[in-house]
Amino acid sequence: MDRMERYLKPTATIDSDNPSIKEKAQSLIMGKREAADKARSLFYWVRDEIKYNPYVPIEVFEDFRASKTLERGQGFCVEKAALLAAFARAVGIPARLHFADIRNYLVSGSLLEVMGTNLFSYHGYTELYIEGEWVKATPAFDLKMCRKNRIIPVEFDGQNDAILHSHNLDGKLHIEYVKDHGYREDVPVDEILAAWEKLYGLKAHERLNHSIEAQKVKWKERK
Repeated sequence: MDRMERYLKPTATIDSDNPSIKEKAQSLIMGKREAADKARSLFYWVRDEIKYNPYVPIEVFEDFRASKTLERGQGFCVEKAALLAAFARAVGIPARLHFADIRNYLVSGSLLEVMGTNLFSYHGYTELYIEGEWVKATPAFDLKMCRKNRIIPVEFDGQNDAILHSHNLDGKLHIEYVKDHGYREDVPVDEILAAWEKLYGLKAHERLNHSIEAQKVKWKERK
């Protein structure tokens, strides 16, 4: 198999062959000829139209699937990264996922209570192969959320790496990249869940479900 071919094929979670994924991706790149321009259009749609929601339930493997995130209209970093990768593969741009542990020094009190730490294990972002180079693209935080919380939005020009900023608009420490887990051609669901269980404990899932119920109204208001 060609070394780039694996990053163009659909996978269990990056289901770039799903009709809804293909149709939406094609509509987003209409009139675009260059890969960088196509990638920018895909990035900004995922960033802003798929709302960032760390409280999205994770009950089954399919919850990580790109088409599920598209249907749901919201997701957290890994789910949004998988959707961007699926869009990219659907229009012929090689894409893969990259994972890292990060510290969010401005995490909300409610989420901190659920997690018990400000360390986010296996934060995910997308890497796109454009003009012979792998470029990082992080579509996690939507613009509305950034403006509300004074977070610097991640901008993507299709040529330079776009990752979360270290400080917010007020100069406060925001994100620190702690440990790199490398790239994958698919979401390593079992690996991620095992890492989360080790870090957050067996009770984290139960706490998350309770928090989800408490947050439902809040997230509906953001739609």
